[in-house]
Amino acid sequence: MRRLAVVAACLVLTSACGAEASPGPSQPFRVADQPSTVATPSTPARTVSEPARIRIPSIGVDARLVPLGLAKDGSMETPAFGRAGWYEEGPKPGEDGPAVIAAHVDSKSGPDVFARLKTLSKGAKILVTDKQGKTHEFVAGRKQQTAKTALPVKQIWGETDGPALRLITCGGAFDKTTSHYVANIIVWADAA
Repeated sequence: MRRLAVVAACLVLTSACGAEASPGPSQPFRVADQPSTVATPSTPARTVSEPARIRIPSIGVDARLVPLGLAKDGSMETPAFGRAGWYEEGPKPGEDGPAVIAAHVDSKSGPDVFARLKTLSKGAKILVTDKQGKTHEFVAGRKQQTAKTALPVKQIWGETDGPALRLITCGGAFDKTTSHYVANIIVWADAA
């Protein structure tokens, strides 16, 4: 599995993912504060095509997936409003390890892709279809709201027993002064 810089990836989680776009992260992490890599699984990597679409029927999500890399400032890019994105420096959904998909909770024009993520029930189906037409099914597990300054980085990008998925959006109160939400909503999901 590819090794990835958790520091850079977790910066997206401190970026605005709501009503207004942000020029960069609101609370950057220092390199010394975070682990530099994610654990490498002991099993061989699965060959999986790039993800193309995410569907979560129980909360009405049906969105195109776009690859997200790193911005010039080292933060993970955020998808355009109306789309979801997967972090291409990490595992693809369906590969061993934690694949990360992020989307906005809202925009200036109203609710966005992950507007109802905080209402997702444990056991709900999450379907990610790749560019070859194969659908990878995941089951929602626990859900957590955490301050952007206290992200559970090791849990998000830590070792897994197989394919896993992390869905992330903004949550908590919206700070009008900074145009950022103060927290993140994280959903942990495992392959069905």
